[in-house]
Amino acid sequence: MESIWIEYAWTLLILIGLEGILSADNALVIAVIAKHLPDEQKKRAINYGILGAFVFRFASIFLISFLANVWQVQAIGAVYLIYIGAKHVYKEYLRSNDEQKEDRTDKKKAGFWPTVAQIGLADIAFAIDSVLAAVALAVTLPQTNLPQFGGLDGGQFAIIVAGTVAGLVLIKFAADWFVKLLDKRPGLETVAFLIVAWVGVKLAVITLSHENVGILPHSFPHSTGWTIIFWGILIGIAVIGWFLSGKGSSEKDA
Repeated sequence: MESIWIEYAWTLLILIGLEGILSADNALVIAVIAKHLPDEQKKRAINYGILGAFVFRFASIFLISFLANVWQVQAIGAVYLIYIGAKHVYKEYLRSNDEQKEDRTDKKKAGFWPTVAQIGLADIAFAIDSVLAAVALAVTLPQTNLPQFGGLDGGQFAIIVAGTVAGLVLIKFAADWFVKLLDKRPGLETVAFLIVAWVGVKLAVITLSHENVGILPHSFPHSTGWTIIFWGILIGIAVIGWFLSGKGSSEKDA
């Protein structure tokens, strides 16, 4: 019996670390979306974003059997993340200078609640990825005598909840830090959206490997090769983006 709880404790530590990694891109996106607001509203928007993330992720745990079996839900999340990432790159690098200036002016006029709504939509998409990863790790644990919750063993469910709460705490602190960092390195905004699009690709791979879609092998998203490719490109985007992001105040805020 003791070995089971040791295994659960070890898995929880791994899950907290995993949530920390997955929470970083979520926090960076929250910071990017909220950065145009005044300082007081910025903090409130981030807090509401964290609250929304908690609601969405906690609900996702109960609906995980639905999320895991209905590939359309995963597909919608993938399309949304890829869309907002591609949209940012298009606006920043492919549109004319006049169109970029006009778009940036409109973005600055975005109100508090529309900004909170944008954060909420991003949280929903990230919640799908985060909870699927947490459940994939937790279901490998041996079952306990605890009652079932949300279609999962009580012990497995508790591990997922604990990891999710830890991830949200990390998002809160990371988002505040990223807000300050974006003032020093404005180029990280593009890095954030490239990471968002890449996470969308990950959800797309999960969708394409769903048993009811069958375009990719069902085991492909969990294969060593894909895992190395995904994290290698993600880390590469972050590292290269850091060195190319530059320092100083963003011209957008001028």
